[in-house]
Amino acid sequence: MKDFLCINDCTVEQLQELLDESAALKKLYKSGGRDLCLSGKALAMLFEKPSLRTRISFQVAMTDLGGSPIYVKPEDIGGIGKREPVKDMARVLSRYVDGIMARTFDHSTVTELAQYATVPVINALTDWSHPCQAMADVLTIKEHLGKLNGVKLAFIGDGNNVARSLAFAAAKLGMKLVVASPAGYELDLGSVEKANHDKAGSISQTNDPAEAVADADVVYTDTWVSMGQEDEKQKRIEAFAGFQINAELLKNAPAGAKIMHCLPANRGYEITDEVVESANSIIFDQSENRLHFQRALLKKLMSTK
Repeated sequence: MKDFLCINDCTVEQLQELLDESAALKKLYKSGGRDLCLSGKALAMLFEKPSLRTRISFQVAMTDLGGSPIYVKPEDIGGIGKREPVKDMARVLSRYVDGIMARTFDHSTVTELAQYATVPVINALTDWSHPCQAMADVLTIKEHLGKLNGVKLAFIGDGNNVARSLAFAAAKLGMKLVVASPAGYELDLGSVEKANHDKAGSISQTNDPAEAVADADVVYTDTWVSMGQEDEKQKRIEAFAGFQINAELLKNAPAGAKIMHCLPANRGYEITDEVVESANSIIFDQSENRLHFQRALLKKLMSTK
């Protein structure tokens, strides 16, 4: 594994290794231990989009492993691919740092970085894929349910980058995912077919959220209006009416179904405050696990020990 761009690029064995290492490092750091396997190494962190969890979790993870994170804002470099070509940036950064993490709009930006960089490239979010989030989610599900195989996950909302990455992860790791979206906002059929190619029947879709949450072990949602879609806000709010995770919808789900949201949450829109704060919510556990998964990922890609 040279880069981490999309879960579908990884083997089941690679994903399982990352999950096992995440759990091991989490236990180590929770007990006060340290693994300084990246001592003397540097990670360039390129951002086109604002971030709380991604920036802080990667920065802390890199520091925890003894390395140096370098935060790069768009204005610091005149924009990714604007002041100079992405392929030039990739080759220059490869002479300075030991890894590149990028949070961008276009997925082609991270794939081009990986094509030309001689150091590992990590996709920290694109409009098409959010693999670090999905793997942190999977880690959280395994912690709370004790297994992944056979777990049913209901994703209620936009068929977006998070839904796509969860689909790829579910198919690779033996879970079932049903995506419930309004007509016109479903996960693209190409991604569903790719995921089901790994394991037939892993991913399904519906326009009925009540149907999706029936028998679900986990109920998951995300914002209806992602960054870059602000002009569509009112249209989307109207389209997603009836797709809110609230007490009424959860009457159709098992009483013990866990609640997840990748944050930031727009309380009162895709999810109610009551559900976020409920006993079944594991939202902040999944947020914390971004740190633990990314620590393992950095070690896997950048450590020679």
